[in-house]
Order: sequence, then C-alpha cells, then structure tokens
Amino acid sequence: MAANKAPGGKKSRVRDGSVALVAFGGNVIHKTGESGSYAEQKANARDMCGRLLTVLERGYELVVTHGNGPQVGNLLMQNELAREMVPGLPLDVLVAQTEGSLGYILQQELLNELRRHDMRKFVVTMITQVVVDRNDPAFQKPTKPVGPFYSDADELRKRFPEWSIVEDAGRGYRRIVPSPRPRRIIQSPMVRSLVYAGNVVLALGGGGVPMTKDENNEFVGIEAVIDKDLSSALLAIDIKADIFVLLTNTEKVCLNYGKPDERALDVLTCDDARVHMAAGHFPAGSMGPKVEAALIYLEGGGREVLITDPDHLADALDGHAGTRVIWK
Repeated sequence: MAANKAPGGKKSRVRDGSVALVAFGGNVIHKTGESGSYAEQKANARDMCGRLLTVLERGYELVVTHGNGPQVGNLLMQNELAREMVPGLPLDVLVAQTEGSLGYILQQELLNELRRHDMRKFVVTMITQVVVDRNDPAFQKPTKPVGPFYSDADELRKRFPEWSIVEDAGRGYRRIVPSPRPRRIIQSPMVRSLVYAGNVVLALGGGGVPMTKDENNEFVGIEAVIDKDLSSALLAIDIKADIFVLLTNTEKVCLNYGKPDERALDVLTCDDARVHMAAGHFPAGSMGPKVEAALIYLEGGGREVLITDPDHLADALDGHAGTRVIWK
C-alpha cells in the first residue's frame, strides 16, 4: 500500500497503514430545521467531507459510516403518502436506498475534496448487510427514532395509525421502529480489503441493512433500523481499525449533561464508563449508544476511541479536544 502523505508534503505522525473508522449521524447531512432538500444535503456533505480530509491528512486510511434517521424517516413518509398510487417498500429496502443515496452524495463530495487537495485516492460506497436475530426483543418493543420531529402527536397518530410514536428529548414527536442488536457484518472482509488497498470506504449507511435467515437458511431482509454506532463498533473490530471516532453534537462526553453541574470529560476509562452508564449519565437516546460502542470496540481488541463533534475533529485527532475512551 502506498504511504500516506498530507497536502504540501507534510510528514504524517501516524504509522503507515493505520486505519480510522469515523461514524456520524444522519443529522449531519440533514440538519434539524432544514427541509432536507438535495441542495442542503449536498452542501452539508461537502462541509463534512472537508472535515474528514483531516483524518487522511494525518496519515490514516479511512472508513466512514453514517446514520440515516432523517432520510429514512422521509422515505417512510413518502411511502405512506403514496401508498394508494404505488406499492410500498419494506423498511430494509428503504435503509438500502438511503445507503445508496447518501453514499452517492458523500462519495461525490469526498472525491471532489480529494482532487482539490491532490490526494490520489478513490472512494467506494458499499451496501452493507448486517445479521440480526429475528427473535431479538427489539422487534416487540420499537425504540429507534426515525424521521423528522412533529409538534402534534394526535394528528400524527390519526394520519399514520400503524406508526409507533413517542416524544423525543423535549424536541417534539417522532416515529420509532425496531432496533435489534447487530450480530455480524457480512461485508467486513470486503471493507477491510478495500481500505487496506488505499481506498476510502463508505459503509454501514444507517447502521447497515438488517438481515436474518429464513427457514431455508437463506438471507432475507427484515424491517428494522440498526444503531449505526453499535454496528460501526463491530466493523471497526473486524477491519482492525487503529482508531474509532464517534462524532456527535458535543465536543466532549459530559456527566450531568445539560445541568448546572455538567462536567466534560477529557478521558473516560472503561470501568468508569460502566459506572456512569449504570447511574444514568448516558441516556439511550443520546450518548448511551456511543459509549456502549466504545466499550464494544475496546473489549474486542480495539486500540483507541475518540468521541467529539465535527467542529473539533482536527483538534481532537491531535489530542487537544474531545473525549478519549481508554481501558484504564
């Protein structure tokens, strides 16, 4: 594999062949308050890809995973509104559609960014299938919010009586769908092969397409949305990523988040993370999945976890921002 070199011939501080897996949410591309138009998502993708370039500039090979909550929620609504005119599609197919559409937008913007900086890399988007257990309790108790926020729950229930709807963190009402735990990433060997060949790989869009086995032992899709942080942790283990970066909406992991005694953490050990999770500091709908994903990766042999926001990614990579999760 060719050695990494930052623009301008700067020497990287990272050993040749190191791999970073960076995960971010679908709201990075479809921001809260925006309509989600193609132009908006394209502009947001360009901004994100500029930030991702800092990972490559430091000498890492790069795998990118991303959420799809707003996007798949919009597709679900399109299906509902048009169901008397065209056949609807199951949720697993809609997840695959967002992998393709978001992958296309990100792939195009990242390729353009690479060319602007004279970095001779190619970008590939991979529709990624993730095996789940069809008997996972999540199918009986939906918990994963998808789609936009709504102000009127009663009107929403009248329009879409088959939806499960909950209030989400004081920001409005959202549809929730099953979110089973990921068990295996089918395309992990292909992702590993591509990234170690020097390509940038976009994978696990929306957490990946949930799959299970039917009575004939054949893979079939199943309607659900997998948490992208948890599936990203499994992929990071499979490809032997040297650093696992989880991007969120805060610079650092905090205790008592949003309260007068909020405390930001520079470093979080695995033991302390478990204690704080048990005490309720990292809610399931917020920082919980990211901290859990960090633990999964480290317990699976991972080396380094970094949790921060996109604005502080460059400084965090240099050790000046963000929260590092370590063994002890």
